[in-house]
This record gives sequence, structure tokens and C-alpha cells, in this order.
Amino acid sequence: MTDPIADYLTRLRNAIMAKKKVVDIPASNIKKEITKILKDKGYILNYKFEDGVNYQGNIKIALKYHPESKVPAIKTLKRVSKPGLRQYCDTTNIPRVLNGLGIAVLSTSKGVITDKEARDLNVGGEVLCYIS
Repeated sequence: MTDPIADYLTRLRNAIMAKKKVVDIPASNIKKEITKILKDKGYILNYKFEDGVNYQGNIKIALKYHPESKVPAIKTLKRVSKPGLRQYCDTTNIPRVLNGLGIAVLSTSKGVITDKEARDLNVGGEVLCYIS
């Protein structure tokens, strides 16, 4: 697999389209950090890191839906920086998703953070994905 983050986003996207409640994803450190951001921002209900299933472990993610209308909390997941074309931003042009309603996930020298945190810390980095 050449792009594990794209695989992570695709598994989430497919589980949402199939109206699944829980999705299993092979773990890595960057995927764990993105999952923590999704939980902090309210896009998923909960997550659990499981060790021992395979070498790297698994991430079990409980997806979040509206209780009455069953509309998923995550509308779009878009991979921005790809292995063939990396997308970087400096502190002056950090992207805004849906004019601040969504989040951009960045990999910076301070770790994997959102666009708002990057503006507050005044750091740039690689734009991993957009979530809204």
C-alpha cells in the first residue's frame, strides 16, 4: 500500500456510506493522531486502539449519526497531500475548510494538529486532509 492515510479515509468513507456503526482500520501512529482529532472535534462517537490483532494493531472507530434523521456527522473526507504530490502550507496561507465550519488536518513540527491550532501556534506543515 502506497498511501495508508488515503486507505484510512476511504475505509471511513465506505463505512459511512454503508451506514455501519463500527469500522476496523489497521493502526499507525499518524492514523491514531487523526482519530484523536476526529473524536475531539465531535466527528466520531468513540475509538479504541487494539493491540495484538496484527503487528501494528487495529483502531475500532464508532461512527456518529444524528439520532432521528440518521445523517452522518462526517459529510466529506478529502485527501489533500498525496505521495506523488505533497501539499505544504506556511503560516500565512493555512487553508480554511467551509470558511471555518470544517477542519484541515496538518502534520507539523508540533505534531498532527488542526488548521486552527496551527494558526494559534504559528506553524505550517503538510496538509493531510480536509474534514467537514
